[in-house]
Amino acid sequence: MYLQDSFQRRFFRMNVQAPPRLLELGAQCLLRNEALAIMALEELPIELFPPLFMEAFAGRHTEALKAMVQAWPFPCLPLGALMQDHQPHLDTFQAALDGLDVLLAQEVRPRRWKLQVLDLRRKTHQDFWTLWSGMKVSVCSLLEPEPAQPMQKRCRVEAQAGLKPEQAPVEVLVDLCIKEDTLDETLSYLLKKAKKRGKLLHIRCQKLRIFTMPMHSIRKILKVVQLDSIQDLEVNCIWKLATLSRFLPHLGRMGNLRRLLLSRIHILPHTTPDQENCVNQLSAQFLNLPHLQELYLDSISFLEGRLHQVLRCLNTPLETLSITNCLISESDLTYLSQCPSVSLLKDLGLSGVNLTSLNLESLQVLIERTSATLQELDLDECGIMDSQFSALLPSLSGCSQLTTFSFCGNPISMAVLESLLHHTMGLSKLSHVLYPAPLESYEDVHGTLHLGLLAQLHARLKQLLCKSGRPSMFWVSASPCPHCGDQILYDTEPILCPCYLPD
Repeated sequence: MYLQDSFQRRFFRMNVQAPPRLLELGAQCLLRNEALAIMALEELPIELFPPLFMEAFAGRHTEALKAMVQAWPFPCLPLGALMQDHQPHLDTFQAALDGLDVLLAQEVRPRRWKLQVLDLRRKTHQDFWTLWSGMKVSVCSLLEPEPAQPMQKRCRVEAQAGLKPEQAPVEVLVDLCIKEDTLDETLSYLLKKAKKRGKLLHIRCQKLRIFTMPMHSIRKILKVVQLDSIQDLEVNCIWKLATLSRFLPHLGRMGNLRRLLLSRIHILPHTTPDQENCVNQLSAQFLNLPHLQELYLDSISFLEGRLHQVLRCLNTPLETLSITNCLISESDLTYLSQCPSVSLLKDLGLSGVNLTSLNLESLQVLIERTSATLQELDLDECGIMDSQFSALLPSLSGCSQLTTFSFCGNPISMAVLESLLHHTMGLSKLSHVLYPAPLESYEDVHGTLHLGLLAQLHARLKQLLCKSGRPSMFWVSASPCPHCGDQILYDTEPILCPCYLPD
């Protein structure tokens, strides 16, 4: 009774529509006596948990945080969104995990236990912590119990049969970016708790980024992550093909993967049977990825002459295929134009793939095959010449869904640019074209750009756009600065790199 009276004195007539400042003052007042605050949690109205938790987190009241996690009255605790707004400290993060650990250690779960998910992602549930403020909002959806999960149903069946029910695991949602030689303290602490609690604590990771890190450390992390939860994977490591092969068994278990980026995978100068086996192993993993929609291959040194080996096991249509900064052969391009998995592409990228010496009839066929779905096409830095580009124009004119076309860094003349403009006038959805500075805008063979000439040629294209009834189409020229390599953009006026600016 004393606790209830004490609480009522501190939060007299306070509700979710009270001014935020009043809630903050009440929370601060209660937390001055942390032991009393912990005892008051049993009587605390659920709509006051978020403001009190925020104050405890900001004020680093670790014991109160630990207790509030155990008594949390909602199915989800979006701690990551709170960490986004407040500078997180290791002690507050550990306190939250310690509270969860105490909860999981109990054989009989507390009466008020509702917590099913601890969400550590920074950019989700952004509005949760403001719902209790002075705005007239309903928190009913937060208070309603979620539909029973299969594990919970099984627990009830087991209880009715007289068996000891298996406790449903608590899920920790986190996006991981692994880029250090050693794990940071927060991630290490999370992995330690997950390893300790085993089946009772599941780490689910929707997005995983892997940068330079020893393979044994990567595998240590993946052992405690639910691999079927990963939907977006980026591997940005300078790996030899043999190192990739050690990672492939983990890749094959990511059955819900939708986006995959592999970058900077290298092979030895002389092909060996082991290397060929590794390529086949990579290809075979695609059989285990039935939901894959986006595939990015960047700086992969073994693609030339092997593209069919890599892509042949794709068993669903891709929406995005990006092959960048790689060497490919004419036979690779021919296979790509025939590959069953690319017929419904929305985004095709071949940036940095040298096509100068290749017959582009296969690329023309590929563009025609995807003309009903293709929305973005990137042919930057492909070394495409005037004659090759002109051959692609009829295919481009049939891409009815195309919105963005970029082909910077190719030696194209003004005449071919004007021809492109005329061929694409009928594409009503095309809104952005990024083109190289025409050959006529260079002063010499050394690549010195004449900004005055570029301005005149750009004005000419703008004039043609207006005459064709498409003045709002965004045509931008982009060319590398000959001094530093940074891009010089030109719309109505040039956006210059510092090399061109006066001292």
